[in-house]
Amino acid sequence: MPLSLYDVTVPAFLRGFANLTEILEKGRAFADEKGMPHAELLEARLFPDMAPLTSQIQRASDTAKFAAVRVGQVETVSMEDNEASFDDLQARIAATVTFLKAVPAHSMDGREAAEVELKTGQGSKTFTARDYVLGFAIPNFYFHVTTAYDILRHKGVPIGKLDYIGRV
Repeated sequence: MPLSLYDVTVPAFLRGFANLTEILEKGRAFADEKGMPHAELLEARLFPDMAPLTSQIQRASDTAKFAAVRVGQVETVSMEDNEASFDDLQARIAATVTFLKAVPAHSMDGREAAEVELKTGQGSKTFTARDYVLGFAIPNFYFHVTTAYDILRHKGVPIGKLDYIGRV
């Protein structure tokens, strides 16, 4: 049986969020150990024109959620993008994981050629579901997870490649 769009998205997203959960906890512990205000990590950016740590988690969450919504045609859940603490970020990840675990695997079956429209502030782009998943959703998800990792690492949090990859 060939890999389905579900197989290449939802399990990868769930694994990414499991690793991100542990990375964020290491960030919180580092800040506490150093007597650092949590905001110093939560509001950190790699460069002034880049989004802070909180936004990186929100965008990873949105990307995973909307992949399931756009391809699997499941109903979305609203998330307000108002996370301001490690607890808030963990709750956002937990809500996203709960949502993803409820997505029926069969919802994406046979949808490879289905039209998916991505609307942004710059306009809209139409993809096939296959091209959307492989060319946008997966790369975008990992961009934001990687950037969250990089922000914490840049601020001195003692995390490494195995934290990012997780348990194999």
